[in-house]
Amino acid sequence: MEKRATHMQLLGAVRWLGPRPVLLAAWHRSPAGRALSERALRGRPTPSVVTGGRCLPGDAPPVPPSVAPRHAGEVLARAALVVAADWHGGYDPAAPALALDPYGAGDIRPVWERSRWAELPLLAQAARLDPGGGHLERAEALVADWLRANPPFRGPNWVCGQEAALRALHFALALALLGGEAAPTTAARELLALHARRIAATPAYAAAQDNNHAVSEPAGLLACALLLGDRRAAAREAARLSTRVRRLVAQCGAFAQLSAGYHRLLLDVLAVATWLCRRFDAPCLDAPARERAAAAVAWLRRVTDPAAGAAPRLGHEDGSAFADLSLAGPADARPSLERAARLLAGRSAGFVDDPGCAWLDLPPCPPMPVAPPDWESEGMRGWAGEGGARALLRTGPLRFRPGHADLLHLDLWDGPLNLLRDGGTGAYNPPPGRAWWHAHLTGTAAHNTVEFDGADQMPRLSRFLFARWPETGRLPEGAWMRDHRGNRHARMVRREGRAWLVEDRVSGGFARLALRWRLAPDGGWRGTADGAEGPLARLTVTADAPLACALEQGWESPAYGEVRAAPVLAARAAAPVSRLLTRIELPARAA
Repeated sequence: MEKRATHMQLLGAVRWLGPRPVLLAAWHRSPAGRALSERALRGRPTPSVVTGGRCLPGDAPPVPPSVAPRHAGEVLARAALVVAADWHGGYDPAAPALALDPYGAGDIRPVWERSRWAELPLLAQAARLDPGGGHLERAEALVADWLRANPPFRGPNWVCGQEAALRALHFALALALLGGEAAPTTAARELLALHARRIAATPAYAAAQDNNHAVSEPAGLLACALLLGDRRAAAREAARLSTRVRRLVAQCGAFAQLSAGYHRLLLDVLAVATWLCRRFDAPCLDAPARERAAAAVAWLRRVTDPAAGAAPRLGHEDGSAFADLSLAGPADARPSLERAARLLAGRSAGFVDDPGCAWLDLPPCPPMPVAPPDWESEGMRGWAGEGGARALLRTGPLRFRPGHADLLHLDLWDGPLNLLRDGGTGAYNPPPGRAWWHAHLTGTAAHNTVEFDGADQMPRLSRFLFARWPETGRLPEGAWMRDHRGNRHARMVRREGRAWLVEDRVSGGFARLALRWRLAPDGGWRGTADGAEGPLARLTVTADAPLACALEQGWESPAYGEVRAAPVLAARAAAPVSRLLTRIELPARAA
């Protein structure tokens, strides 16, 4: 927790988070917990791959699957661009990993992303397409260079158990794509054992996060155990993985961490772990966990645009694309959905030509059931309108810690266009001069909701933790929330053909409020006396009290590490005001 956290706020965290994660975090930080973790990582072995040992199979790679020439060409072109990177980003590579401050030398997120070994599956694909192209030699050189620059358990890339797990999963996937998973080389076994040691050193921290850490880390240990031939450890980690999925994925498919990007990472990790278990004829998820995983596939499919694969920027978004065998990148979730649907639900998500499924030799499956136009899940409601329009409302209850102060935020899409949108993430530790990114973009003002008296819905306790979570509840056409100051906001959503009506009812002790609608950039927007209009839509806002509407410059993050100007329609009123009505008229669609 950061220094500004008060004693009472820390005590309150037990109520907000629950005793389990708080006690696990306390144990992880305790002298005894730290000592056990440090003891587990004692010693600095030098893997033989650094001195010339081979970690990938030396035999001719298997024949590639039948994929489109365009995809094959893109694989080879991307593989040709793989080079060694700046592995440290300003962090001390010699510092003991467990003592290193992950935010002490800038933003560690891009450093971790570069060290996930995503290049290894790519080079394995390229080696199968072009066996004489030297791709495996470049993969070996990449791993050796990484290990020389990142000696075991030193520096930024050994700080996080989840990062070690994602590296191990990418390495295991590359081995399996090359047909070498059944008999790993000595160097490969050393690499897997090192990563298993790092993951296993901080189990309390992973479990306390109640997010992707708690899933990725047992999945990484499961992969290591499978390739090291430890069936007992593999069964133990499969059981742990199932337990975590049952805890963190609701029956409706909602994930503990409300974020399309982290939801996608959840499915990618589970899909790769499941595929590896199939290769070894080993159990993975138990039946209840498989049901939750299948529901999680359906959840992401509901919020993803089927035409382009874009998903809303709700909550934290870090721009990851794990095990990206289709080379779709972070902006297109369709390949992840198709792979996860076949492996976790025995169905097709509707993207049957996905080349990633061909690389994994996944057979066709019957289609998933047609999703209902209107739906509700834990933390979210959705409506479908005419002409491909759809709305998503951020609701409660808050069972797990929210990443953004974004309750009752409304996303509105018109086909593939995210017309009314979330501000995004920016960066977890922005560069100097841009420190405001994180606080602003995770705050209430960066969302399409009501802000009371210029304050967030929840006070900020630390970088990733809000305190005093609001009460929430369901309404027939929407949802409501009440903050710790007693301010209540209820939002109802209705459709009238190509028009959407959003009614906000407010009460409490506030003096003033602001209702914001964050608009799609480059929309030719111009302000009007009661809203804004342009070729994409017309918005009018009325209230039962004097209202001042203005088209203002705001900010949004289209990708991790990027922030740009964006138009925002702001409607401000002073108490007494109790009702605001926004009408959003979309242009007619051609018949």
